[in-house]
Amino acid sequence: MCEDREVIGDRIRLRRQEIGMTAQQLARDAELSAGQMSQIERGNSDPSLDALRRIARALGTPLFDLFADREDLPVRVVRESDRMIVRSPRGGISYSRVSPGSGRLEVLAGELAAGSTSSDEPWSHPPSEECVLVTAGTLTLEVDGAVFTLEPGDSAYFASAHPHRFVNHTSDVVRFTLSVSPPSY
Repeated sequence: MCEDREVIGDRIRLRRQEIGMTAQQLARDAELSAGQMSQIERGNSDPSLDALRRIARALGTPLFDLFADREDLPVRVVRESDRMIVRSPRGGISYSRVSPGSGRLEVLAGELAAGSTSSDEPWSHPPSEECVLVTAGTLTLEVDGAVFTLEPGDSAYFASAHPHRFVNHTSDVVRFTLSVSPPSY
């Protein structure tokens, strides 16, 4: 059994218990089967990024809080080699958390593979604001059906309550920095 899966499963179960939610309620709210939820909580399953997003949303907690310990220190350094990385099961997008988490601001370094999207369909997750800064490649941002092409050095700011997604129409990897406040799901 993978230690990371156990840790994530434990954190999901602890958060669920903290808010007084049953495993069945969490499974329903996250649109997963009770069996899937049980496997995830016991560390017997590698949940997809989409499943983790739905679980975090149902728990009312930022996604990356499922991966990191909470610490209340005045200064926290995040070494590149120690960053938590989350990848899409399809391999198209990955995020590494630049900020330590459990704060009011989440900063992520993202990579979107050639020809990939961040999600099949645009999705929303209130109540956050996001700012994306492209560092390499050309990123297409879709928000509320509007399409924006961002080149290196370009940024876009939007409310995450609006359905959105990132698209890479090119044959190169796109790299970007994403800031989210407050951290969302």
